[in-house]
Amino acid sequence: MSDTAASAEFPSDDEPQTLRLPLNAPSDRLDKVLAGLLTEHSRSRLQGWIEGGHVLVNGAPAKVRQTVGPGDVLTIWEQPAPESLAYTPEPVDFGVVEASPDWIVVDKPAGLVTHPGAGNWTGTLLNGLLYRYPELASVARAGIVHRLDKDTSGLMVVARTERAQTHLVRQLQARTMGREYLALAHGQLTTGGKVDREIGRDPRVPVRMSVERPVAPKQAVTHYEPRRWGLAEGAPATLVACRLETGRTHQIRVHMASLGHPLLGDVLYGGRCVAGATRQMLHARALHFDDPGGAGERAFETSPPADMQAVLDAVHWQ
Repeated sequence: MSDTAASAEFPSDDEPQTLRLPLNAPSDRLDKVLAGLLTEHSRSRLQGWIEGGHVLVNGAPAKVRQTVGPGDVLTIWEQPAPESLAYTPEPVDFGVVEASPDWIVVDKPAGLVTHPGAGNWTGTLLNGLLYRYPELASVARAGIVHRLDKDTSGLMVVARTERAQTHLVRQLQARTMGREYLALAHGQLTTGGKVDREIGRDPRVPVRMSVERPVAPKQAVTHYEPRRWGLAEGAPATLVACRLETGRTHQIRVHMASLGHPLLGDVLYGGRCVAGATRQMLHARALHFDDPGGAGERAFETSPPADMQAVLDAVHWQ
């Protein structure tokens, strides 16, 4: 065995990889040593393996910051990249309002990510759809036509065939699919109106969207109409019905904040967590579309979930 390179064994896929550090190896942090040996994996991913108990040092559970050196034996169970699990069927809890051979109308709970992405490769609505409806594996994005933010609840339509998906996407593009939201906003709005302001990434805060000097802006149109006024912990609040013409990321949240009326609980856009609100108070309550199967217009409604209803009940309505 050479003293200038680690010896390695490559057993079967269900067994770990074993590395013995050379006798002239310098002592260093385990995660740094692994990053130098397994260059195809990022250091942060290797740290995750260590923290998850997938690495042993001399047969004992490893720690990220522990020091390893000459002659130490490292045992590593390689873990799949998170993105490789993105389209894996998983049991995920979500409501189904109605389904046909062409579509499924889902009532998405708050806290559920719609589609896998960075930081959320598993446990999404898409994973749950593939588990409950295996045939969706043959449809792009498991039939998802439009999205809701993680902490927004309410109705979505999912296509069960490519033909239905094309039909529904064209309705979105033609702005004939109707989507109405209930939003609980700070302040008192006395009249309705329309916000027609382009939305893009905030140049200062990457996780935010903005109408002020946005990066790569896209047209965004939101119609809003106040429904009720009241006091939330002594401060004015308005229940607003919002109707979308376009469907940009965070659209209602950004447009309402641009009016000076951010949503209760939406701390990303200036809202405050009052009256028990722990997320943005936004719910996709109504949806209508032309049935791709030829059954004409279909319309659906759903009540706010329990957490939002509790906030609404805590407001002293005028």
